[in-house]
Amino acid sequence: MDGTAAAGDRNPAGGATGPSGAGHGTERDDPADAGVPGHPSGDAGKATGRTGRNLPAAVAVGVALGAVVIGSLYFVKVAFLVVVLVAVGVGVHEIVKALGDHGVRVPLAPLLAGMAAMVLGPYWGGATFLVGAFAVTVMVLLTWRMFQGAEGFVKDATGALFVAAYPALIAGFVPLLLAPEDGPDRVIVFVAVTVCSDIGGYFAGIFLGKHRMSPLISPKKTWEGFAGSTLACVVAGALLVHFLLGGDYWAGAIVGLAGVACATLGDLVESVIKRDIGIKDMGTLLPGHGGAMDRLDSLLFTLVPTWLLLTLLVPVA
Repeated sequence: MDGTAAAGDRNPAGGATGPSGAGHGTERDDPADAGVPGHPSGDAGKATGRTGRNLPAAVAVGVALGAVVIGSLYFVKVAFLVVVLVAVGVGVHEIVKALGDHGVRVPLAPLLAGMAAMVLGPYWGGATFLVGAFAVTVMVLLTWRMFQGAEGFVKDATGALFVAAYPALIAGFVPLLLAPEDGPDRVIVFVAVTVCSDIGGYFAGIFLGKHRMSPLISPKKTWEGFAGSTLACVVAGALLVHFLLGGDYWAGAIVGLAGVACATLGDLVESVIKRDIGIKDMGTLLPGHGGAMDRLDSLLFTLVPTWLLLTLLVPVA
């Protein structure tokens, strides 16, 4: 979710940047990256804004996705799992296609079947079902690839297992978060904390961003943007955990701190993946956002720590 390299730097994916600092980067701009020296801001009045995004489209898509999430959560809980299933399924397809373009053959059909089992089954079968579904998926993937010959087996099998774990296995914690009676509220805490990382980083990055956080991985992500993300996540976590789940403010603050750390790591990991395979976005499904995986990256990394912390600090009454 990050921008292009700074002027004079060489893009890790192989492309040199231009004299203006707006290189032929491998990924789109991250909201927390705005404001850093060398950012290709353009005119403030343009639709793309200072982050390089089509901001009206990005906002419209974000509002629409939020409405779908909230509507499905509080209408029929299982309907939300269907939304997750579709989103993660698109993400799996995007990664498989990207790896295929990079010479790694990953079988899509068994991956989607295993992903569906991991996203739906744990709602009724719990963590035991999730572990079992993942193990069976791994066995099927290895066997499937075996019948295609020995050449490139390790490379292709490694790619398949990577996608089976990220995003499929991690997404399997959504039904575990949703299953309790107050599950929809727990999901809202998880999603809101992750989104606040994006929003807080956006504004702090635009107005204060100067000091680069990780030039080699995400050249325009700034410490000021990270500070804005942290403040937004801690406040949101404290308030939402207290008022939605009846937990202590300090417990919500811890959830917020874990959320901003993991959301940032999720962004950076996705950036490394895209740089390695030489692409800008994982897809074009969501105007102003990129592909499904460009939106799921921080959510995936925030999901498991949030589930774990809420389970430990805010047990179901």
